Amino acid sequence: MREITWDPKLPGFGLRTRNGKRTWVFQYKIGDRNRRIKIGGPELSREQARKLAQALQGDLAKARLGHGTDPATEREKIKQAKTRPANSFAATIPAYLEARAGGLKPATHEAQARHLNNHWAALHGLALADIARADVAASLSAIAKDHGPIAANRARATLSKFYAWAIGEGLCDTNPVIGTNKRGENDPRERSLSDAEVAKVWLAAPDNDYGHIVKLGLLTGCRRTELGDLKWSEVDLDAKTITLPKERTKNGQQHVVPLSATAMAILSNTERGQGDYVFGRTDYAGFSGWSKSKAELDEAVKLKPWTLHDLRRTTRTGLGKIGVQPHIAEAVINHLPPKLVRTYDTHTYEAEKRNALDRWATHLKTVVAQATGSNVTALRQGDSTGGRKRRH
Repeated sequence: MREITWDPKLPGFGLRTRNGKRTWVFQYKIGDRNRRIKIGGPELSREQARKLAQALQGDLAKARLGHGTDPATEREKIKQAKTRPANSFAATIPAYLEARAGGLKPATHEAQARHLNNHWAALHGLALADIARADVAASLSAIAKDHGPIAANRARATLSKFYAWAIGEGLCDTNPVIGTNKRGENDPRERSLSDAEVAKVWLAAPDNDYGHIVKLGLLTGCRRTELGDLKWSEVDLDAKTITLPKERTKNGQQHVVPLSATAMAILSNTERGQGDYVFGRTDYAGFSGWSKSKAELDEAVKLKPWTLHDLRRTTRTGLGKIGVQPHIAEAVINHLPPKLVRTYDTHTYEAEKRNALDRWATHLKTVVAQATGSNVTALRQGDSTGGRKRRH
């Protein structure tokens, strides 16, 4: 007879009793799969087992954000590693990442690790020399189906670099990526929402963590993961800024994001949990549940296909439309200027960035108000940025 007594304080954590034997377990669902992990036996106290379950819950939340694999898969990989040949794909990944650590930006290195460890998991058990073009092509099709064409092309580029390094190390003689097809990256990378579409998204955004992330994305131009993994230690409500450390930005540069009054209101009204993460369903990791939340928002707004990254592009385009100078708009979204320019111009443009985002927030408030039928017109360039609107 088997029975599981679930802990009321921590979802998925419980004590399984089977044939008189007691085992602590952690159960969860990721995608369409239900998984259950054995934590330990009677040698663990309830509090010890709960702490281990909380750590697994944190790993799971990161996996749902795309930062690593889910706990059960990770344990299975460790088991399989014991039986893999020394020259297997998986066994060679750590050596490659170590060799490339000094020559890549932190964000690029992290992306390559994610591609090799997650996207190419189907190849892990094979010897490098035994992986054929057909194996790579089959995995590329699966990656494109599950994660989209852009992710497939990035993973393909990483694998090709990996094999170029392996050939140089004498670990294999050919690169099976050569000859495989790249996926088309058409409309999704070009999409910028119109003012009318922005208003629809803003008004339909739910009053929860996901809705707050969507609105902050429009107000700041930050990337999805920059906001989803945002920590209170990165937020200064007195200075009205978010400071993203270089480890969390794509270009490896610290990025100070000025907060408009509207952005401040969102963060000030966000309930603070016990952990450091601003958004999320646990205190141990950032936001998860992206796909489900996006599908629900899509059902509400009914726009032609768009992504959260399009909001960043919308912000950059919108800043240009309201008259913000290009170099300021680029600084707002943390795009580095050409090397020659940044060599001679070390100004951070913090005041100019704040002014630009204040003006952009005013523009957003105007288009949203107009969408609701209010008789409001946009402020002219040069008018006060304090939030006043001209009414007729």
